[in-house]
Amino acid sequence: MYIRPIKKTDDAPLAKIIRTNLEFFNLAIPGTAFYDPELDHLSLYYGKSPRRNYFVGIENNELVGGIGIAEFLMDQNICELQKLYLKDDAKGKGYSHQLMNTALNFAKEAGYTAVYLESHHRLTAALKLYQNYDFKTLAKPLAPSPHNAMDRFLLREL
Repeated sequence: MYIRPIKKTDDAPLAKIIRTNLEFFNLAIPGTAFYDPELDHLSLYYGKSPRRNYFVGIENNELVGGIGIAEFLMDQNICELQKLYLKDDAKGKGYSHQLMNTALNFAKEAGYTAVYLESHHRLTAALKLYQNYDFKTLAKPLAPSPHNAMDRFLLREL
């Protein structure tokens, strides 16, 4: 797999990957990324600032997943890790680690001091990945979020 920044042509297949994953985990509900207004236009959303980016993984010329970093609490220099999803046939190959390393490196190079994320207890593989990257569980969200269906909140210092 190789990793590159998102392009406009990635928007539709990426939205499908994200929605398919959320449907599988019964998370196609309000308060999740399933209903994010920018989900069908992620290249536009992540292209609006030099301090955000979305990286896609490509295997055999096919988009297999991605991960994003965007501003979160700018007064505290904290970014948010967003929308880490893979196609089913790309899981178990170490791709999530490659994407995570790329995103964390970008966050550090962009000058952030910490990375926040919101997840759900049903996303057990993702939660294990975050734990392996030294994300610490928080008791509550750092700030109000449109993803109010999420019930796991994590933070990692850079």
